[in-house]
Amino acid sequence: MDIEVRLFATLRQGREKKQIIEITEGTRLSQIIEGFGIDERDIAILLVNGRNVDSDFEPSNGDVVAIFPPVGGG
Repeated sequence: MDIEVRLFATLRQGREKKQIIEITEGTRLSQIIEGFGIDERDIAILLVNGRNVDSDFEPSNGDVVAIFPPVGGG
């Protein structure tokens, strides 16, 4: 199965902003996040096809995963 993973803001540092990756059925988002070397504590918003999900979600073929860090500023 292929999914598209989009990284935003600081999560793009040293990584591509958009990638198509191949996963097997039953793969959880937490495993994908780990594969990118991202600590789950650094994620504020996790979306699949525009819907908020948690890291235990199992994406399907063709899904688009968007990963956002916390927003900082003053």
